[in-house]
Amino acid sequence: MNEFMEVFMLSLVPTFEGRYAIVYGIGRGYPVAETLIIASLGVLLLSLALPLLLPLIDWVMLNLDDTPLGKFAELYLRYVQRVRRKAHPYVERWGVPGLTVFVAIPLPGTGVWTGALAAYIFGMEKRRTMTALLIGGMLSILITLIPSLGALKIF
Repeated sequence: MNEFMEVFMLSLVPTFEGRYAIVYGIGRGYPVAETLIIASLGVLLLSLALPLLLPLIDWVMLNLDDTPLGKFAELYLRYVQRVRRKAHPYVERWGVPGLTVFVAIPLPGTGVWTGALAAYIFGMEKRRTMTALLIGGMLSILITLIPSLGALKIF
């Protein structure tokens, strides 16, 4: 597989996203500028698509109860509850800036996917959600890029 396609595909994976795709690409020795651009394109795609697709995904999951995929839907619904609990302090109190910070924190359980779901759960306007996801996702990439380049030594 093309090295940049690897980075792009990883930038779309929940919890991995652009922030860890950039670390992967740099760790594999891929050119930094191209890796940064490709990971950023993944964040851009997620930031624009997820706010539009989540209502459909939610509807599908809610209608899988009596199917063989019912267990999968149950996992999804538990994930939604966890997102609601985890993101509530950021989104409910601070709105778009809170969502941006929540997405920018490069830890598992935060990020563009979780931020998009939180914004959907709390009924944030799509255009503002997309902006917060994009800015937060890019900040997250920068936060992980600096140590990846060795510019910041962690003891």
